Amino acid sequence: MKSVSRNLRMFNPISATILIVLLLGTATLYYVQNLDLILTIVLAVASFLIASSIHIADQWEKAVVLRMGKFTGLRGPGLFIIIPIIDKVDSYIDQRIRVTDFKAEETLTKDTVPVNVDAVVYWTVWDVEKAALEVQEYIRAVSYIAQTGLREIIGKHELADLLQNREKIAGDLQVTLDEHTNPWGITCQTVGIKDVVIPKTLADAMSKQAQAERERQARVILGTAETEIAVKFEEASRKYVNNPVALQLRGMNMLFEGLKEKGSMVIVPSSALDSMNLGAMGGLVSLAKSNEQ
Repeated sequence: MKSVSRNLRMFNPISATILIVLLLGTATLYYVQNLDLILTIVLAVASFLIASSIHIADQWEKAVVLRMGKFTGLRGPGLFIIIPIIDKVDSYIDQRIRVTDFKAEETLTKDTVPVNVDAVVYWTVWDVEKAALEVQEYIRAVSYIAQTGLREIIGKHELADLLQNREKIAGDLQVTLDEHTNPWGITCQTVGIKDVVIPKTLADAMSKQAQAERERQARVILGTAETEIAVKFEEASRKYVNNPVALQLRGMNMLFEGLKEKGSMVIVPSSALDSMNLGAMGGLVSLAKSNEQ
């Protein structure tokens, strides 16, 4: 393959012109008496040159034209003509927005946790001349610089920051990539973090930690509720201290609520019955139930 490439490089436009002249001269010497054959050869060569001079670039493309190996300009979109043999269309560069997937596998975060991160970058060629002249394979270059930048960003952040602030990290990565690709005539418009995969053992440990944290919060909330209830009961007891009638009514209401359900039984200390005069109330409730039956 190297020898073929080297031979193709040696076959430059000047050599091609000399070869065509020699072929035409040889054909003229051998077939000087046959004008039809000479005319046929001339027409064939002219047709080949005309066909090779006509090119078409799509609406989203720019053609990079070299003249004798030197950059001469951009052509397109649409139909354009070059000088045969002297000019050459080196490449067609797409100026639409492109999407490149890249990832960082088993990369250590700042707190030494190995993670796998999948990301995507949206980029476009804004200067075709720079993209053609400054970098050999700009598509691969964008992919490699994005992967390298992602690894550097991961190494500067802890795992918790990486999981919670994806948008900020993606924005920092976009700025870094844009700084590297701008000299190539390429701009990185948006970077997105698609997924962050952590080891299964670490994921299980984080799940247990989150569960324990939720249980702790539930216990704290329950304790706070008990404290608030105790405070309310204390306030209510103060209302009943100097108001025995209110306390008796409250006790009677509690006993009534318990006895009005069919088949229910309420055990009340005798001291409470005597202090709040609940015995009469209990008898009245029982008498009412017997009358209903």
